[in-house]
Amino acid sequence: MPRLPRKSAFLSAARSQVGALHNEASSQGVRILYDTMAIELLHGDEGIRGVQVKEKGRSKTILAKAVVMASGGFHANVEMRTKYLGPKWDVVHTRGSRYNTGEGIQMALDIGALSAGNWSMAHAVTGDRYLPDFQEGFQRLSYPFGILVNSDGQRFLDEGADFRNYTYAKYGRLILEQKDNFAWQIFDGKVSHLLREEYKGKQVTKVKANSLEELADKMEGVHKEQFLKEIARYNAAIDEAVPFNPNEKDGRGTKGIDVPKTNWANRIDTAPFEAYAVTCGITFTFGGLKINEQAEVQNTMYQKINGLYAAGEAAGGLFYDNYPGGAGLMAGAVFGKIAGEQAAHYVKSELTEKV
Repeated sequence: MPRLPRKSAFLSAARSQVGALHNEASSQGVRILYDTMAIELLHGDEGIRGVQVKEKGRSKTILAKAVVMASGGFHANVEMRTKYLGPKWDVVHTRGSRYNTGEGIQMALDIGALSAGNWSMAHAVTGDRYLPDFQEGFQRLSYPFGILVNSDGQRFLDEGADFRNYTYAKYGRLILEQKDNFAWQIFDGKVSHLLREEYKGKQVTKVKANSLEELADKMEGVHKEQFLKEIARYNAAIDEAVPFNPNEKDGRGTKGIDVPKTNWANRIDTAPFEAYAVTCGITFTFGGLKINEQAEVQNTMYQKINGLYAAGEAAGGLFYDNYPGGAGLMAGAVFGKIAGEQAAHYVKSELTEKV
């Protein structure tokens, strides 16, 4: 499995990109309002007329011919999560921005916008069981090299179904479906050097032991006897004739057990043994507003709402059931550029018509 840059490198690149965008916006005369919350879209028969906001607690009207809705989804809104995603989603850990609470989408729906996409699904990863919300270092994504067990000591998913970039955003909700909404990731000494940087931080819920029996005693909430039997079944099912290769889908899997492991299967038999307590963390939601190829928001008559555009997680219909890593960044960049260009063209055409 290809090694990825350290998380700090990603964060550094992201901050540099944001800084560059802010500098460019400033050079173009764009004002950025902080401590400002949009509360209502102003809308008439001809289309968008502006936005009602609260700036530092004071109501204010901003008149505008066009508005780009790039306010994210509703992953940080407990009520909307429970309403649309269903039971248990009110207790998941929240990643991403704490301000993605769905008001932008709701404001558009209130003026007749059409909803789109998979409103009952979300980007949900496996991460530390006890790390507080909105904190960096939550994810635990080296599971393809080990196994996951629930409180009954049983495996419940194919850890090696594919590269983690193609499974990590859906495996969180499989953990949420388990009793008490948690699991343990198990690794042995043969693969511990393959674990990602996120496993080495100070805020990691981890136990370590020199035997599986000792490890089971330390794993909070897990049925010890069933866990040890599950390990024995798993170890016996591995096809060791196939060589292990962490850099590709190696086909080293299991045979004859109810929950298979398709790739990267190794016997868990070499001390020291490590276990990491994990749960479900939500990154963003899939449901949003219906847009066309020009990023124009559609109404319930499938007609564009003049002057209203959407990009990023506010736009629905891009992801269903699963999500490939990095696709959200690309979607935001592509539809953000389209929305901005189209909004500018629309305003210019409106001004030209009135001259």
